[in-house]
Amino acid sequence: MDYIANGFLKALNLIVSMDMELYKIIALSIFVSVSGTLISALFSIPLAIFLGLRNFYLKKVYTRLLYTFMSTPSVLVGLLVALFLSRRGPFGWMQLMYTPAAMIIAQFVLVTPLMTGLVFNIVNKRGKLIEKTGRLLGARGIDLLILIIRELKVEITMALLTSFSRAISEVGAVMIVGGNIKGHTRVITTSIVMFNSMGDYEIAIALGLILLLISLLMNSILYGFKGDRQ
Repeated sequence: MDYIANGFLKALNLIVSMDMELYKIIALSIFVSVSGTLISALFSIPLAIFLGLRNFYLKKVYTRLLYTFMSTPSVLVGLLVALFLSRRGPFGWMQLMYTPAAMIIAQFVLVTPLMTGLVFNIVNKRGKLIEKTGRLLGARGIDLLILIIRELKVEITMALLTSFSRAISEVGAVMIVGGNIKGHTRVITTSIVMFNSMGDYEIAIALGLILLLISLLMNSILYGFKGDRQ
């Protein structure tokens, strides 16, 4: 058991001493996950609001498919993105494989169904009443969209934070398309897997603690928003 205790002590020392390799990994993880989540939000939120307000043919089928894609395994997302970005893929000419850009694309694909589904569910329940009220007040087009986002800002923010939490904690997709290259595409989750397999438990534990702290922060914010609604 001594090596576990020593591992935690050395991990805490790495965090406190501002180890450069450690913090480069953390910074890239946050950058990739935030970028993928925000880009997804620009696409997912308007789409979810539009579809949530409309009654269209096969809406129930669409809903079931959307909820299915919300739990798509990350390794499958990584495989699909890799097939498109690989040298022989349709976007191979862009040479994005094993770059942070490829990782952001994978995160975007991973969290888009989740964010769309969460916002769609919210709008499907409460959006029509807000839309009706807005139209009575003369809101149209972009003004109506802004009104709905403003009225549902707490729920939408919770969807954003939930999506970010999934993005930063997943390993399969970024491992496949990023390659876990030192100083280039190495993020928290892929590093934990690698350092554990190498027996370098100190850095693995340090990164695990950082990931746990990020998760704690996200959940604290989520519960804070939930508390605001009660």
